[in-house]
Amino acid sequence: MITHDTVFACAPGRVELLGNHTDYNEGLVLSAAINRLICVSGKRNDRSIHLMSANFGEIEIDPVDLRPLQDERWVNYSLGVANELRELHVPIGGFTASVSGDLPARAGLASSAALQVATALFLLKLFPARLAPLEIAKACQRAEHRYVGVQSGLLDQMIALFGRADHALFLDCRSKDIRRVAFPAELALLVADSRKSRQLTEGQYNLRREETSAAARSLGAQALREVSSSVLARRGDLSALLRRRAMHVIGENERVEFALELLKNGDGIGFGKLMNESHTSSRQNFENSTAELDLLVSIAQGLPGVLGARLTGAGFGGATVTLCDRPRAQHIAAELSMRYAAATGITPSVFVCRIADGAK
Repeated sequence: MITHDTVFACAPGRVELLGNHTDYNEGLVLSAAINRLICVSGKRNDRSIHLMSANFGEIEIDPVDLRPLQDERWVNYSLGVANELRELHVPIGGFTASVSGDLPARAGLASSAALQVATALFLLKLFPARLAPLEIAKACQRAEHRYVGVQSGLLDQMIALFGRADHALFLDCRSKDIRRVAFPAELALLVADSRKSRQLTEGQYNLRREETSAAARSLGAQALREVSSSVLARRGDLSALLRRRAMHVIGENERVEFALELLKNGDGIGFGKLMNESHTSSRQNFENSTAELDLLVSIAQGLPGVLGARLTGAGFGGATVTLCDRPRAQHIAAELSMRYAAATGITPSVFVCRIADGAK
């Protein structure tokens, strides 16, 4: 029975700890949901689809005419999800929904996936239907491909759905297997938003996907997941550009595997070293860092109590994640903010994040 009551759903953002741009290369990722959310609330509306956001405005369209919009593009994440659920025979009609939350947009913290997942759960409650979490994640991914134009992997949607408090999530992007790994209680994560927003639809993300696919084909592999760094080192037939792109993805897969053992042993120092190596590879091999992200990472790495730092998410702007001793976390956050502001004239948003549960 379709409800006319007000319903709501919330989904978290995430920090990518290791495994940068490995998801669409069928690789390995270590990530975690954080205690910053996007929420969608509302009720059925028989006349239209009416979406509102205090930050982005509002739109109203005919529910029969679902299509990507060219002007108010923020709504395409939600409209795309509605369309994908219809394709799965969920009887989506008109509705009024308000979007809110404290997860920064365009900061590399998966706000788009949080919006998609929150929208999907909201609609599945408003127009009651049951879908498995993996099916929901894939529907959200297809919405981003078809309605937004970003050929994203499945990482962000999976973390938003499967997150567990105080646990990192290991995701095998080929098998879709997820393993929860206890995160050391004495360590904390800081997120620093550079205030340089990302615009993935401008093409750099899709270009990197094309480049890594080309590298895999040149290496005779279905995906870079199948190639080791030792095999890559023996191949001299790749262009310099494709070699660097492959080196980054292959190295990230191997760093994730090393990190699992380090977390099991509570080795924060070793884990932080892998994060530092990851950022160096992002800067040199994948070229998805920026001057602002490099500065945040450099400042953080020089502060007492910091074990490692790197960009988080797709890059090309956005945020960094810093691993540090928990007792010093608030002091480190304040110092990082002060030094970045002094160097750039831009006050970043820096906060200590808690590893949180997934969507609800």
